[in-house]
Amino acid sequence: MIYFLIFISAIFVNNIVLSQFLGICPFLGVSKKIDTALGMGAAVTFVLTLATIVTYLLQKLLVMWHVEFLQTILFILVIAAMVQCIEIVLKKISPSLYQALGVFLPLITTNCCLLGVSILVANGTYKLPGGMAPEGLLCGTIFAFATALGFTLALVLFAGIREQLSMNKIPQAMQGTPIALLTGGLLAMAFMGFSGVV
Repeated sequence: MIYFLIFISAIFVNNIVLSQFLGICPFLGVSKKIDTALGMGAAVTFVLTLATIVTYLLQKLLVMWHVEFLQTILFILVIAAMVQCIEIVLKKISPSLYQALGVFLPLITTNCCLLGVSILVANGTYKLPGGMAPEGLLCGTIFAFATALGFTLALVLFAGIREQLSMNKIPQAMQGTPIALLTGGLLAMAFMGFSGVV
């Protein structure tokens, strides 16, 4: 039951993009086409899930050796190494997706949702609605995976809406960034409807 609560909470109730406003840069930058959004979401899901497992175990060593002050630096290095692996694999397997993601692929390293979730899980400070704080590597991994799925869901929904908007006539003053920000705000408001679910 706790795993289901973590899953639903991370995807819908506390969506990392639409409720906590982390990861906004790729949300706005890579969300013009659904296939690009799916590619970015898959890359973030892979990196976030693996990085959370590695950083959780690394945190145990940092605590054991009394060098917790190195946490942020080491976590960024782990995330950067995993992003490099994703970049190499995507360049080899799907050059078109690699080109479509462009500069946003290496920028996954600086995506604050990756570092934020890794630190939350490693320190055990993430909470479910109602104040319950699950602990352990399995709960943390499920939280990270569900958070990445929530990120992907937000990205794909936003990309779908933007694709539809591009086919409609929009006033000149609202084209581009203004309509994207307005749409993102409305999507965030829609996700607020999930706030009492868990």
